[in-house]
Amino acid sequence: MQEIFNKYINYLEVERNASRYTVRNYTTDLCGSKNIKGWFTFLKQRGITSLDKVDRSILRDYLGYLVEQGIVKASIARKLSAIRSFYRYLVREGVMPTSPVVTTSSPKLDRRLPSFLTIEEVERLLKAPDLSTPRGQRDRALLEILYASGLRVSELVSLDLGQINLDTNEIRVWGKGAKERMVLIGKPAAEALHNYLSQGRPKLLGKKKSNALFLNRYGQRLMERRIQKMSREYAERAGLNKRVHPHMLRHTFATHLLDGGADLRVVQELLGHARLSSTQIYTHVTKSQARKVYLSAHPMAQGKDNQLENK
Repeated sequence: MQEIFNKYINYLEVERNASRYTVRNYTTDLCGSKNIKGWFTFLKQRGITSLDKVDRSILRDYLGYLVEQGIVKASIARKLSAIRSFYRYLVREGVMPTSPVVTTSSPKLDRRLPSFLTIEEVERLLKAPDLSTPRGQRDRALLEILYASGLRVSELVSLDLGQINLDTNEIRVWGKGAKERMVLIGKPAAEALHNYLSQGRPKLLGKKKSNALFLNRYGQRLMERRIQKMSREYAERAGLNKRVHPHMLRHTFATHLLDGGADLRVVQELLGHARLSSTQIYTHVTKSQARKVYLSAHPMAQGKDNQLENK
């Protein structure tokens, strides 16, 4: 199993050109973590040493184990997706004739509307970094780009200098599945980025060499976890009573575009969504926002009793 798994990982990295985050997640889902058994560990404990001995009943038992451990539906669906991908590879390579996972459906997920920031909250967040320091200049540029472009944080940390064009205010991005797209940034983001490139980045870089756009204090590429922590810190400094994370700025980007009248297909392209259905959830957000505005603003929306109370 180990030899086949190693070949599968090599296939993901070389042929599928999967990101290191995808490879890491698939490895965890198949091999397990400190507290949760992975697919291979579960098979070993069941005495199954050959992949062709797996059937749907064993898969159902594993899914039942995950439920008993309190694993949420979204995580179970991801683990099942990793197993399904692995067996597709086995069928593709002729190791197995069919996949025992192909007819097993993922658990139905609760569709939660993405949370986002208001324009006023975004402004407060963007003003939080201290522009008198290299780190503050970097963080201001970073937050501005997240909001202006809707980039995934994994795409942001992977950016190199050669992908930035400040003459046209465009960024060339390689997203999921190594798909290339162009994203745009507005004037405030471009100015913040220019300020960082001319002042903050040289000080962070020092005597080292790096093509990475965003650097840490050691002159090395900034990591995703640091950006997540930084987002929470600046949200607290800005007095926002929300759990702010980088992906929330992506949600905010899409929601504000649609609120401003942008076409859904354009937003899909800017976000790098393969399917329009992934983008359509933001139309529900804007409808929800429209309802709140309507109920608070329309004089006849809440009934006569509420009108009298408000007078």
